[in-house]
Amino acid sequence: MIYVWIGLIIFFILIEALTPQLLTIWFAAGSAVGLLLCALHLPEWLQIASAVAVSVLLLILTRPLVRKLNRDAEKTNALGVIGKTGVVSERIDNLAFTGRVNVAGQSWSARSADGNPLRVGDTVQVLHIEGVKLIVTKLSE
Repeated sequence: MIYVWIGLIIFFILIEALTPQLLTIWFAAGSAVGLLLCALHLPEWLQIASAVAVSVLLLILTRPLVRKLNRDAEKTNALGVIGKTGVVSERIDNLAFTGRVNVAGQSWSARSADGNPLRVGDTVQVLHIEGVKLIVTKLSE
């Protein structure tokens, strides 16, 4: 049974390593408890029951905390520029498919939300992202 517990621990850790969110870490911890009880030569039914109980308990106790931390985390990468202001660095003309904006120290391709051209130096706000282009609107002067 010791090899079963070791296999489960490795399996759950591999799944955890391959996914971008906490998914199976609780089951790996439960399997570790099963392994510990197996090493103490306790009955298999107790090993399994304890592993399941620890996994469920950890899931119940920590999952809400992890979700709250993820929800409160600052947006990263492209989503982090939505709502920020920037400056037009290349004239934005939707019909000519031109336009660049500097936002947070980065240069982005940009399009005007209302279709009106924007001049170099205009201050804009990022409304959303379509593909790899920022959709911006001119801020009043």
